[in-house]
Amino acid sequence: MTEADLSTADFNGPVVAFENVEKVYGEGETAVRALDGVSFEIQAGEFVAVMGSSGSGKSTTMNILGCLDTPTAGRYLFKGVDVKTLTRDQRALLRRHYLGFVFQGFNLLSRTTALENLELPLIYRRISKAERRDMAMGALRAVGLEDREHHTASELSGGQQQRVAIARAMVTRPSLLLADEPTGNLDTARSQEIMELLARLNEEQGLTIVLVTHENEMAAFARRKLEFRDGLIVSEWHAEAA
Repeated sequence: MTEADLSTADFNGPVVAFENVEKVYGEGETAVRALDGVSFEIQAGEFVAVMGSSGSGKSTTMNILGCLDTPTAGRYLFKGVDVKTLTRDQRALLRRHYLGFVFQGFNLLSRTTALENLELPLIYRRISKAERRDMAMGALRAVGLEDREHHTASELSGGQQQRVAIARAMVTRPSLLLADEPTGNLDTARSQEIMELLARLNEEQGLTIVLVTHENEMAAFARRKLEFRDGLIVSEWHAEAA
């Protein structure tokens, strides 16, 4: 697999598709069935919340979506490519070029400026210095922090750090942004701001987002919700069209 394999302009299918995905950890009597035949699709431009209590299967789903794990059975297709057929290096290439990640912890380099934090993933893609700066500044503007480009992460508030983390996730223009409990370390007001930002990026830029959360208040910002329980999807909700 090369970068071109996943960027063909004529691909009109779902960004991701689970086809009867099962995931079993361990063997015999100690085996744990984290996913028990899960199927769903996510189209480009969707904002989907994956919900469920601890042990429901939502974190396993996120790990498979992020190419950090593979199904025991069934198929996970990313833009039509069966991820299980890829080598470890090819999955790393997929993560680098097509996925963006936002976590509960901001995972920024604390003594590095906001701009430099955003330029780092672009360095790995061998993008020129001038283009890196333009792309990083564009991402900072998108999250409303263009006036904080020279502030280090340690000089930013928690909400601002998560905005930088979102900007870093989207600076590579990924096909899919995965947000794993992105408001978990924030107070109510900052959580609201972050979710409003993600909703705006989805609406204005067409960014495809999968949000993992256990909070109904945060999931309400998504246009579609998948609720997991005991390794299965037990309900699905779609927002009414405006």
